[in-house]
Amino acid sequence: MSSTDPVDAVPFDVHDLRHRLLGPAGRWTRVDVVDETGSTNADLVAAAAAGAPDGSVLVTEHQVRGRGRLDRTWEAPRGSGIAVSVLWRPEGIPAEKLGWIPMLAGVALLDAVRALAPGVPAGLKWPNDLLLDGRKGAGILAEMTAVSGGGPGVVLGMGVNVAWAPETGTSLADQGAAVDRTELLVTLLHNLGEREAAWRAAGGDADESGLRGDYRSGCLSLGSEVRVEMPGGSAIVGIAEDVDTSGHLLVLEPDGTRRPIAAGDIVHLRPAQP
Repeated sequence: MSSTDPVDAVPFDVHDLRHRLLGPAGRWTRVDVVDETGSTNADLVAAAAAGAPDGSVLVTEHQVRGRGRLDRTWEAPRGSGIAVSVLWRPEGIPAEKLGWIPMLAGVALLDAVRALAPGVPAGLKWPNDLLLDGRKGAGILAEMTAVSGGGPGVVLGMGVNVAWAPETGTSLADQGAAVDRTELLVTLLHNLGEREAAWRAAGGDADESGLRGDYRSGCLSLGSEVRVEMPGGSAIVGIAEDVDTSGHLLVLEPDGTRRPIAAGDIVHLRPAQP
């Protein structure tokens, strides 16, 4: 299937989503659904500058200029997956703690997939890629942005392969899981809201909020032999030992050097031993 082929999917119902996600007990303050857009992240970045509230959610049926890490682009068939972005204004959180936000989203997504597709082997590749049976099934991108009124703003985008995937990845359908997009989206946003609220209440402390422990439990990179492709073009090979309190991956190199990695692409060379 190409990215222009149609997918027979029930469209998102914005009224149903608002009924299930908004309200005094909910984490979300605004939910919008658009039929098509270039990028939900780009749209929410603009909305943040115009005064969109903390806890805004934007969903689209068809994203035609989606962006991933390292400015990679992708497009999926209409209705084939989930493309959603959220806006947070985490005032009072130290800047060095904000790197946990995309990793927090990875844990929330992993929990949602395990709840609705329990038969699919799922885990995280550092920092926040969702792997389904060892192949990429979703991506997450967080961007700092200016917000009306000042203070920090973070737009977090998530793309989940539900019924279609590019040749380099996989989808829930490819793994034999028939998952309703709306149920997955609602479960994901409930998880995401609860985890972010706990993390924010802890002042961004990943240990106090329980985030670091849960991330380590779900991260398939830990214990694996990996190659880290660095932003400048160099690469290192070693054992991914742990994730530190800043979210950096700690890699043990063959000469015994333990190096913290803040950014880079990870390739799993040999999986962790059970």
